[in-house]
Amino acid sequence: MPETLETVDEPVPERHASWLELFFDLIVVAGVGQLAHLLHTGPTWAELGEYGLLFLAFWFTWVMFTMYGNVAQDRARILVVIVAMFGMAVMAAAVPGVRESDEKAFAFALAYVVVRLIASRAANRPGKVVADLPILQLGAGLVPWIVSLWVGGDARLWLWALGLAIDVFVMVRVSRGVMQDAVDERWAQGKERVRRRLEQEERRGSSGRPARGIGERGRRALMKPELVTADLTHLSERLGLFVLIVLGEGLVQSVDAAGEAEWNGSVRIVAVGAFAILVLVWALALLGGAHGLPLLAPEALAVHLVLPLHCLFAGAVAALAAVLGRSVADADGALPGPARMLLGVVVALILLTAAVCGLASGRGWRWTAGAVAPALVVAGLLIVGQGPSVSEGLGTGQAVVLAVVAVGWPVVWRARGGGAVPATTG
Repeated sequence: MPETLETVDEPVPERHASWLELFFDLIVVAGVGQLAHLLHTGPTWAELGEYGLLFLAFWFTWVMFTMYGNVAQDRARILVVIVAMFGMAVMAAAVPGVRESDEKAFAFALAYVVVRLIASRAANRPGKVVADLPILQLGAGLVPWIVSLWVGGDARLWLWALGLAIDVFVMVRVSRGVMQDAVDERWAQGKERVRRRLEQEERRGSSGRPARGIGERGRRALMKPELVTADLTHLSERLGLFVLIVLGEGLVQSVDAAGEAEWNGSVRIVAVGAFAILVLVWALALLGGAHGLPLLAPEALAVHLVLPLHCLFAGAVAALAAVLGRSVADADGALPGPARMLLGVVVALILLTAAVCGLASGRGWRWTAGAVAPALVVAGLLIVGQGPSVSEGLGTGQAVVLAVVAVGWPVVWRARGGGAVPATTG
């Protein structure tokens, strides 16, 4: 009998970040470093608001080009990415003094608008619609930024905040299904217009007048746009790399502060504690989670929900980097009240993100409460600790030790309970 050959489908190799994408991510190093420095001197409420505003704008530009590289794959154009990288470099350079300098504020806003427009143009190829990042198609949030180019003072910052709020709302509310429905509706409307045009041309022909046809625009309307979705494995790697870079900023801040300090017992304790916190955040998010988010299962959340959580978590970790550097610098005394509160707040944000991701991954209320609730109590002690000196309140060493305990608890809980999602979610 003749031998038959069986065909075996070979597995499709996973995509990884290209050299172009890794080079593009270098701008994150510069941007996060500039943003973290905003929190060194206080921080005051105004500085916290400024940090949140600028970080969100910087993250939006990064994630738009990350999505472009994800869907374009090998077709991503080098020149487009390099131009966007330069625009983000302008944004990063304008961060110091952006509130006081009209020139820097104008440069930041203009660079943001240009980079956003380039990203939308590059990602939206003819006949293609990117489903997982709707702000690439829906640019209403860009309008306040354009208006701000002719506005000065605090009103300009409020316009930026309005534009970012619109984009966050769109990103959270407009899912892949909503995008598909919008594409279907627009295609149906286009077909209806072509049908009416053909009827008009038919009447023209029957009356003896020459028919003009539907034209190129009509032919395009008959072609249904393709909804392009993200390569989840590749996107997860890119989101994780962003968190890794932010953790690297924490190392830079802590090492720089330790290098400037006079080494003694207090500095050693705080420096080791700062290093331990960064290791624990790394373990929680990158070993114990997915997409750079702590305790998250890979397919637990849709992309349009993963992205805002990633922004919140990465912003908290970048703020943590700044306060850890401040802690090493102030190792001999009490951590100033605003810096201590910031440490407690960012640790709480990291823990709350872990709680949301744990619940979304089916770990259950009981398991998630055990992993996060005790740690949140410890973070609360950081926030409410009072006193300008060690004798009256929390010393820097004590504050850092509490932060180690708070971040370390869910890591230990997960290791004790196993990394797999429990079978029961009660």
